[in-house]
Amino acid sequence: MRNPMLNVAATVALSAALSATLIASPALAADKPETLVTVLTAPEPQTQLMAMVLATQAANQGAAPHILLCGPAGDIALKEAPESATKPQPPLDLSPQMLLGKIAGMPGAKVEVCALYLPSKGMTAEILMDGVTVAKPPAMAAAMIAPNARVASY
Repeated sequence: MRNPMLNVAATVALSAALSATLIASPALAADKPETLVTVLTAPEPQTQLMAMVLATQAANQGAAPHILLCGPAGDIALKEAPESATKPQPPLDLSPQMLLGKIAGMPGAKVEVCALYLPSKGMTAEILMDGVTVAKPPAMAAAMIAPNARVASY
């Protein structure tokens, strides 16, 4: 005679395994995000350029780029940026600032420096290149937690 408790235990185990699979599946089957929020703080030009390359690629695949530059990465948004931001890099022969400018000109794109960047330099928004604004923390937080967004941080 079979033990009914074993059948119950097997059913519970199978139900738990199926539930875990179903819970994980929506993340795998989710639609593409509408927005890619890129938070860039890295000072290295190669990292900065790669962040811009990936944001551009995401835009080419339908995600609106929203870039937040903080700390040393904010320097790439300056009209008079340091050489590290403006020097073209192989193999694309582009600089972080060149690609940032292209992104800023894309329809639906947002490029912002963090709210602390300019005050920490004792400067105002006039030093920023065209298409770059100052982020408002509540709006940036909303963009980061929006259900239709993904966040990448460098």
